[in-house]
Amino acid sequence: MRIAVCDDCSEDALSLKDSLKAQDVRIYVSAEELLADLMDRSVHYDLYLLDIYIDDTMDGIELAKRLRESDKDAVICFVSASDAFYREAFDLYATQYLLKPVQQAALSQLLDKVSENLTRSREQSLGFKWRGQSGSIPYKKILYISSREHTIYIYCTDGTVQECKGKISELELRICGDIFMRCHQSFLVNIYRVDNLSGNDLIISGQRIPISRKYYAEVKKRYQEIIFEEVD
Repeated sequence: MRIAVCDDCSEDALSLKDSLKAQDVRIYVSAEELLADLMDRSVHYDLYLLDIYIDDTMDGIELAKRLRESDKDAVICFVSASDAFYREAFDLYATQYLLKPVQQAALSQLLDKVSENLTRSREQSLGFKWRGQSGSIPYKKILYISSREHTIYIYCTDGTVQECKGKISELELRICGDIFMRCHQSFLVNIYRVDNLSGNDLIISGQRIPISRKYYAEVKKRYQEIIFEEVD
């Protein structure tokens, strides 16, 4: 699980990271630093742990609002020494509100909840329309998706290829995130179906899918994360 901890108190942030030692945790000391990382590198986190009192330029409530603007489904948890902001947290649909010092039991409960939601999201399906017919394919059955001349080709684990009309850039906005990634102008891949990373190609069910230079660093990073998830 990828987790962002945003807290200007290094002692509290490091303590929280230590409690999350089995997870992939990145610490941010300011709201602006986190927002800049999300914008410049298109980083995505499964969970955001935000201190209410981050810095003088932006507090945790305002940061959560900004996160909601770019990702309406962002999983946000506030961490604070005060319970004075429960109402604001409720209005922002925060997943949980943890009081400092954070208790391991409460943190474990939060991780279980987020993990359950992630598992459920992996059971989502991709809807399509083709020649007057509608249908859907579970994400877990999709290997990769390609595009050619406004036609989308969905390659599935059972060997079938489903066609539908559309643009891959529009499809990317709909489904890319934890499971699907853009790796090339003409390809989206189910990162959980990648068998190997070989040079500038992803190997999926015996097929070589090219990775453009633009996407290489993020694809490689996410692929390595998946390997560690499976080991854990």
